[in-house]
Amino acid sequence: MGIFARDDDRTEWAASQVARQATASLAGLLAGLGKSRSDLAKAMGVSPGRVSQILSGDANLTVRTLAAVAEALDADVQISFRPRSEAAACRSGTESSAAVIGSVGFPAHK
Repeated sequence: MGIFARDDDRTEWAASQVARQATASLAGLLAGLGKSRSDLAKAMGVSPGRVSQILSGDANLTVRTLAAVAEALDADVQISFRPRSEAAACRSGTESSAAVIGSVGFPAHK
């Protein structure tokens, strides 16, 4: 398999991992801000059902959706890519900091 060859099962699994990470981070932010799902729905101008879809981890979270959530919460979104070996080392705590190959932060609009 070439560097960009796809394995649909692995891609699905990876997508679900990214969605779970995003929704867990969002849930933590909401809790930290003392805000409810209903508060987020009002701030985004969407239904509470849409916020439930976003937080379920089942929805296909687009960059636009992530940006809308960030704007509603006056928060930043950061997406980073790093080699799996370094990411695993960070999760296990065996390495103090992984070298981020590419990272982009999207600051909240002020």
